[in-house]
Amino acid sequence: MGTKEVEIVVYGAEQLCASCVSQPSSKETHEWLQAAIGRKYPNQPFTVTFVDIFNPSEEEDKQKFSQRVIEEDMFYPVVLVEGVIVGEGNPRLKTIFAEMEKHGFQPA
Repeated sequence: MGTKEVEIVVYGAEQLCASCVSQPSSKETHEWLQAAIGRKYPNQPFTVTFVDIFNPSEEEDKQKFSQRVIEEDMFYPVVLVEGVIVGEGNPRLKTIFAEMEKHGFQPA
């Protein structure tokens, strides 16, 4: 099965956004997604990257999107699968899995 590696990026911050106090932190969401996707799609290549919107990596696309999250006052964490926004604030696994399957992922 020639599935290419899919990149899932979780944009968030160490501190919770003001309206997200009752929700898991961006870091917790990152870890939860990694575990959930790994269980659903074992032995299929993916990476889950956490980007701190207030301290983004050197990659220009990640810096630009971090800026957009701040400027547009998006609810974070914001989750992207291969550049497509699949979740904002409290991401739903169903939506994320549907996007993964568009990239050829097969559930276990």
